[in-house]
Amino acid sequence: MLRGHMPDGASNSPLSRMGAILTGPRPGFVSVLGLAVAGLVLLWLFVNAVQTPELFANVALIGLTNGAVFGLVALGYTLVYGILQLINFAHGDVFALSGLVGFTVLFSVFKVSADAASVMTVLAVLAALAITVPLFATINATIEFVAYRPLRHSPRLAALITAVGVSFIVQNIGLYFYDVRFRSASQLLPRDPVFELGDISYSWNKLIVLLITVPALIALTWFVRNTRQGKAMRAVAQDRDAAAMMGIDVNRTISVTFALAGSLAAIGGMLFLTQFNLRYDTGFELGLIAFTAAVLGGIGNLQGAVLGAMLIGFIQAFNEGLTWLSPGSDWTRSIVFGILIAILVFRPEGLLGERTPEGA
Repeated sequence: MLRGHMPDGASNSPLSRMGAILTGPRPGFVSVLGLAVAGLVLLWLFVNAVQTPELFANVALIGLTNGAVFGLVALGYTLVYGILQLINFAHGDVFALSGLVGFTVLFSVFKVSADAASVMTVLAVLAALAITVPLFATINATIEFVAYRPLRHSPRLAALITAVGVSFIVQNIGLYFYDVRFRSASQLLPRDPVFELGDISYSWNKLIVLLITVPALIALTWFVRNTRQGKAMRAVAQDRDAAAMMGIDVNRTISVTFALAGSLAAIGGMLFLTQFNLRYDTGFELGLIAFTAAVLGGIGNLQGAVLGAMLIGFIQAFNEGLTWLSPGSDWTRSIVFGILIAILVFRPEGLLGERTPEGA
């Protein structure tokens, strides 16, 4: 306002620039609070890293592995949301059912035992994936055809309620065939260390997860970016009506998207089975964690889903594995879902997402 009364060049002086900074818009309370929380978390991590560096490194490697599994499930959520703006709550239960079917394939079809050679067990896991991936791609596409396609032009709430109903149906199918007992194949993969650096080590069973997950994520990214079908998916996600006018088969494209999401769920279910215990309702909680990861990174954004999953994996591992002022495993759910609420309230577009008008 005073610039018209200043001598030429005065507006570029250091004093005027400092005045502009001091009189400019101040950060809001929410921004200051967020920065303060982030600073405290970084301080907590730094102190733990200094006090117990070996433990910190081992826990970080565990978080990397967990984040890779979360990423597979989170990508399924973000693929479907990106093209339909639908939160497919049944996705977590498809993940759990695929892991249980993978257990049956490993131990009932292939008759794998913990005494088998490491190479044979790894080949058996890959062969089981070759069965469960196309199977659950088909199942997920069928769910879309039967449950979601008839509601394509209905209000979003109808599809959302249907997704919850499908979730319970898939969950109860798992309960009917596999009862309430936990299943696990964690004894199959070799646990010998890949490398040891003092007290820091990384075992083969965790590295195998990355060796399967990373190529799957690269293949998905290549498919979406470079193939004709991937370009059709992006076109439908941007404007469904315009894509149809340009000759793209929208129904087929959406079915392919659900098939891809089912494939990722099957890979995630098998890898989760080789690391943890799994039963019919495991997908409910892990699905919510993966959904949180997708929202954190920016739901509808593939890179954001992976970033959010990695962050959630590290958060869970650090919370449960570190010693200095760590809340512990009892607080993991509260922390993860607290992050979900905070993201939805303060930055609903996520870390890598873009804010768009409702309904755009």
